Amino acid sequence: MIQIRLHGRGGQGVVTAAELIAISAFYQGKESQAFPSFGVERTGAPIEAFARIDDSLIRTREHVYKPDVLIIQDPTLLGTVDVTKGCNNKTKVIINTTKSKNEININLPPENIYTLDATKIALEELGRNIVNTVILGAFAKVTGLVSIESLKKAIEEKFKPKGPELVNKNIKAIERAYYLIN
Repeated sequence: MIQIRLHGRGGQGVVTAAELIAISAFYQGKESQAFPSFGVERTGAPIEAFARIDDSLIRTREHVYKPDVLIIQDPTLLGTVDVTKGCNNKTKVIINTTKSKNEININLPPENIYTLDATKIALEELGRNIVNTVILGAFAKVTGLVSIESLKKAIEEKFKPKGPELVNKNIKAIERAYYLIN
């Protein structure tokens, strides 16, 4: 089972990002789940969401304590929240930041750290600083756990009620992240 933990702030679409991972995996014939960690949520407060992907039925419902993949949507959480708690030397970390992986001060191997200025892409493509879909383009490329095609399908399903313009903007944003991340 692959376990994914997402960190961000209230209002950044962290819960939606976890849901899109699960929907994408489901479209690829995998078992999946997504759920948030609720506490005192308010806009701007640090929050977590979780996703799991497996080939067989997922029975556990607990938080993700030892993530295989860590997604950090807001770089200001580095140093203020212990985002790497439970990570190991194999955990892949995707961070929305303008810094390079060598400038990131976390106790994980640099070869497992991937950085992307998802904020810039979100502002240019969506016109808003909501990076959740952008960073999922990087997630698809870095991990190979979901394809960009299944991610596009998940975005179409999730955002279809909000209109084709929003769907198309989000698809363009994930494609940019997918091809920019290395």
